[in-house]
Amino acid sequence: MGLNKKSIGMTEKTSTASDSDDSDFDISLSSDDSDDDSVKSVYSVNNQQDSNQNENESNEEDEVIKAIIKENQKPRDKPPCIKVEDFVADICFHPNEDILAIANIVGDVILYKYSNEENTLLDTVELHTKACRDVEFSTDGKTMFTASKDMSIMLTDMETRKLKTFFEKAHQNPIYCLSIIGQNTFATGDDNGIINIWDYRQPTPLLSVKKNDDYISDIIPVDQNKYLCCSSGDGSLTTIDLCNNKFLMQSVEYEEELTCLGTVRHETKLVSSSNKGKLFIFNMREFGMHSDEFPATKSSISSFVPITENIVVTACEDGNLRAVHLFPHRHIGIVGQHEMSVEHIDICNDGRFLASCSADNDIKFWNIKFFENFEKISHKHNKHQTKKEMQHNLPSSSKTNVGEFFSDLA
Repeated sequence: MGLNKKSIGMTEKTSTASDSDDSDFDISLSSDDSDDDSVKSVYSVNNQQDSNQNENESNEEDEVIKAIIKENQKPRDKPPCIKVEDFVADICFHPNEDILAIANIVGDVILYKYSNEENTLLDTVELHTKACRDVEFSTDGKTMFTASKDMSIMLTDMETRKLKTFFEKAHQNPIYCLSIIGQNTFATGDDNGIINIWDYRQPTPLLSVKKNDDYISDIIPVDQNKYLCCSSGDGSLTTIDLCNNKFLMQSVEYEEELTCLGTVRHETKLVSSSNKGKLFIFNMREFGMHSDEFPATKSSISSFVPITENIVVTACEDGNLRAVHLFPHRHIGIVGQHEMSVEHIDICNDGRFLASCSADNDIKFWNIKFFENFEKISHKHNKHQTKKEMQHNLPSSSKTNVGEFFSDLA
């Protein structure tokens, strides 16, 4: 950033009495000590400024590198990613042990022992002839339930990996989902909208209900197992009275697919997600129509899990896992990310980890322990903050917010 020759010449001209052109020429080339020192001084100052600027830029680069190294050297607080060969249809945590079950499209269930340091393959249990669409564990963890596109249901002993019970033609259509109800009972729903309730000690269903015109996407027992709520691709919620073992009611038909179910507020509220990114909230025992709704995202929600009595994490088609506060309605931020659509999520037995699987066959873990001390959210909210909140990366995320990353450099 030194001065050029033209500017130096003009400086000397203004500091000299009026003379001829030749005199000006002589003065500009003079070897007079005072003029020469003045020019050297200008160059010296500018060189020093350049040197200081380069040094500052170098220091800033060093600090950025240090910040990156510091970020990479943080101790691992979650299990590493699991990559499998075949498309993942479902995942499920064991209720008592650090085991994750992975159901795939070829009909197998892969069992992994997980920890912060590494994941260990325990077994590959070959079960169904077609895609294993749902895997669940009994409440004591001793039995693994699986349902398949081949229309069969299998109960497998977790200790021996041997088949305990086999329902070969449990449905006339491919089974889509399965849910554990009680110690001996469970329910299944198929692609044609049929819901069957089973006692695994009997070869035939206790009850079969056909009220839906499309697939049964999810099934959940609610209100201390008094009712069974079933969501469907036809946009309606079907409820079965488990105490009297009969159909109870069907909700209004929404103009979108209902994809997943869960309960919050100590089971006083039922929540259903949709393929249009909405969360419908029903009062318990009032399943005919929702009492509230929240447009959680513009992307389809394929699955969600409640992680506190007020907060759920949604698995979205855009590859993001988003935390949403329901009371009041607020976007909290992004829990984690995948490169492709997130298909299913589940929460582990002690609530530390969330696992998610995506369309590229990746199973990732996210440490969500920080939600234990999550502060109560204020009802006061600036609607202009919504977009920022939806893009905010939470501590569990694999990405860091720019402001947080450079906070040490301020």
